[in-house]
Amino acid sequence: MRTLKTTLATLFVPGVACFLIPYFIVDRLQIPLAPPQGFLQFLAILAGGLGFFMVIWVSTAFVRHGKGTPIPIEPPTRLVIAGLFRYVRNPMYCGAVLIVLAEAVYFHSAWLTLYAAVLWSILNLALVFWEEPQLKRRFGTDYERYLLKCLGGFRG
Repeated sequence: MRTLKTTLATLFVPGVACFLIPYFIVDRLQIPLAPPQGFLQFLAILAGGLGFFMVIWVSTAFVRHGKGTPIPIEPPTRLVIAGLFRYVRNPMYCGAVLIVLAEAVYFHSAWLTLYAAVLWSILNLALVFWEEPQLKRRFGTDYERYLLKCLGGFRG
């Protein structure tokens, strides 16, 4: 059941933020959906793939190692600090923003770049004012130690 909830949440939340909203921006601006034509677009596809991998990895890690979901009503019961979490405190958010930035490069769109900046700002505010206090309450000193080890505290 946890896997199904995680799959649905991952499809819905990052799906809307990373694909549906950018699609509407591209559609509204009437940017043609052409196949890649240059090296920069090829790099954008690789970067977007990396971002997608990050989002999927975090969702999987929350189920397997955290014994929970990315959904706030059923969060992980174990602190997940392995894998991508060794390098950045929130790889799912970083992956989501990376996807949108890759789309901005692929479509040569300043509007998608602006959207990526707004998305990052919203996610960072959510992390600082809601998620981190929750994690400190749930995991206490384990989370505090993790904060000190993870790239000098870079939020990501």
